[in-house]
Amino acid sequence: MPEVTGVFCPSFMLKDGGKAMERSECNAPNHVAIILDGNGRWAKKRFLPRKAGHVAGSKTVEQICEDAYNLGINYLTVYAFSTENWKRPEDEVNALMKLLRQYLKDCIKRSTKNNMCVRVIGDITPLADDMKKSIRELEEVTKDNTGLHFQVALNYGSRDEMLRATRAIAQEAAEGRLKSEEITESLFEQYLDTKGIPDPDLMIRTSGEQRLSNFMLWQLGYTEFYFTDVLWPDFDKKELKKAIDYYNGRNRRYGGV
Repeated sequence: MPEVTGVFCPSFMLKDGGKAMERSECNAPNHVAIILDGNGRWAKKRFLPRKAGHVAGSKTVEQICEDAYNLGINYLTVYAFSTENWKRPEDEVNALMKLLRQYLKDCIKRSTKNNMCVRVIGDITPLADDMKKSIRELEEVTKDNTGLHFQVALNYGSRDEMLRATRAIAQEAAEGRLKSEEITESLFEQYLDTKGIPDPDLMIRTSGEQRLSNFMLWQLGYTEFYFTDVLWPDFDKKELKKAIDYYNGRNRRYGGV
C-alpha cells in the first residue's frame, strides 16, 4: 500500500515566454508511473510524526515532476492515495485530507503558470464537496496545457476502476446501445480512468516493496518494473536517472521474440 503524499502541484517553470524549456535527450520513457512508498518509514527513522514524512514526500513530488519533464518524460502518474488507504488511522487520514485540501487550492495557479496538464484518476465521490470542486476546476483550467501531463491516482484502486468500467459497459449493453461483439480491448480502455493516456513504459516503486498494490493492473500489462530501496522522500533526479538507465537496458518484446 503506497504512502500518501497529499500534494500534486509542482512549482517549477515548464515554459519561458511561451516557449518550452530545452529538454534533455536521454532516451527517456514516454510515460513513467510511480508508487510513492516510504514516507512513514522516512519519518520514523528521524523520530518524526508520520505527517512529517508525507510533507517531505510531497516536496519530492514537486521536484520529480520538474526532473521528469526536463529528462524528456511526457507523462507522469503517481499513486497518491489508494482505495485501501482509508483503513489507516483516522487522525492520519484526516491530516492527509487537510494537506490535500490546502494543496488543491494552490494547484490551479501553479499548474497554469507551469504549463502543466493535471488529471486526477480514481473515484473522487467520497471526497468532500469542496475538494471535488477544486479537482474539477484544476482539470478544466489545465486541460489545454502542453507541458508535463501529470496524473494523480487519488482514491484509486485498479480493481475498483475496472469494476466501474464494466458496470458502465453493462449498462450501455442493457440499454441496447452496445453489442457484445463490440466490446474489445480498445473499447474497454475508453471506460477506464486513464482514457486517452498512453500506458506506462516504466513503473517505479520506492522503499523496497515489490508489489503493485492494486495500481494500474490493466495499464501495466507490458510495463517495465523498477524497484528501489530508496524511501520516497529521498528519491531524487539521480535515482530517477538510474531507473531510466535500467529501462533503457531492457528489451521490450511485448510478447514477441
